[in-house]
Amino acid sequence: MSAAPHRPEGGRPPAGPDRRTRAVRLGPRSVAALVLVSAVGVLAFGWPLLADSASGLAHSRDAPWLFTALLPMLLAVVVATIADTGLDAKAIAMLGVLAAAGAAMRPLGAGTAGIEPMFFLMVLSGRVLGPGFGFVLGSVAMFASALLTGGVGPWLPFQMLSMGWVAMGAGLLPGPDRLRGRRELALLAAYGAIAALLYGLVMNLQGWPYIGGMASAVSFVPGDPVAQNLARYLAYCLATSLGWDVPRAVVTVLLTCTLGGTVLKALRRATRRAAFDAPVAFHADPPRGAAGP
Repeated sequence: MSAAPHRPEGGRPPAGPDRRTRAVRLGPRSVAALVLVSAVGVLAFGWPLLADSASGLAHSRDAPWLFTALLPMLLAVVVATIADTGLDAKAIAMLGVLAAAGAAMRPLGAGTAGIEPMFFLMVLSGRVLGPGFGFVLGSVAMFASALLTGGVGPWLPFQMLSMGWVAMGAGLLPGPDRLRGRRELALLAAYGAIAALLYGLVMNLQGWPYIGGMASAVSFVPGDPVAQNLARYLAYCLATSLGWDVPRAVVTVLLTCTLGGTVLKALRRATRRAAFDAPVAFHADPPRGAAGP
């Protein structure tokens, strides 16, 4: 006599349709890895502000080290998540499909005034599938898009980390089980706009300290007080990247308001059918020779 796995009700979870389904659940090791990689990321973005005038900053020296240090830590998040929850084939398949879709959407607006429809999909996917899946998806999608567009360079780990934060933040928004309709779209549109602006702000910080030859009013001065360098940094953002960040935010809001409802329904239907959280029950096979039903 053997036992065979059986999922009740055709493999669907027994809870109601509004129940939050997560392809990746955050366990203790996953949370620890996320906190660690986020802390290192914050230091990687912000440490030049604390550098003294004799530090001799050179992007060509530090970037390869940051590249080799951050990528394994990002992969450690995935490994820790699999160890905690068991990322099954359905979750991997959904991750692959959404990451490929995000990577394919990025070239649609690349180089055109900051129009990046990829943000729209990352925000909605993080909302439906939770912060753990969102972080992994944002990082993998950005990596795949870099391979697709030839954008591999020392800035890539920073992009992966920043996009992971964007999608993870969407998964942490309030009301995942009860907020629906226009109120949810308004929440996601507002978050998407803020996240798009902050993404540009953070990514500017990655490269700004290493750009020379700029006017003193917007250039980084090693050893100056943090407040003065931050003032120069904000002036630099206003002068150089605001024309990219604002269109990115506007496109994210427009896509969320027009297509968000349809995409959210499709994602939620797919997660219900995948039944990530469905309990597995076992029943004995009937004796040999017994008549079937």
